[in-house]
Amino acid sequence: MTPDKAWKSTERAVARILEGQRAGPRGAHPDVEHAWLAPEVKHRAKTPAWLQEAVAQSVRNSPGADDLPLVVLHESGQRHSEDLVIMRLADFVDWFGGESGLYTRMPRG
Repeated sequence: MTPDKAWKSTERAVARILEGQRAGPRGAHPDVEHAWLAPEVKHRAKTPAWLQEAVAQSVRNSPGADDLPLVVLHESGQRHSEDLVIMRLADFVDWFGGESGLYTRMPRG
């Protein structure tokens, strides 16, 4: 058996964390089958430093444990309804559910 490609392994891990199933290469379907989410999973060798810093800033500036840190990314000239919302998977799971006990609220700062 050949080892999984990194992107397949990432899809499996995210599916497990979100308590869904990896859908496999099915074209017009999400990467993970889930009851109420339609996750597309993208694996990259490195994410842009400016994006990592924006997320870190949202975590640092989050006033308290009851606040959800996220980044809203707006493209000039586009409608705000098309803006992207970016957050850490651990924060998403903590707020909206996922694999029991895998993540807990992360300390701020």
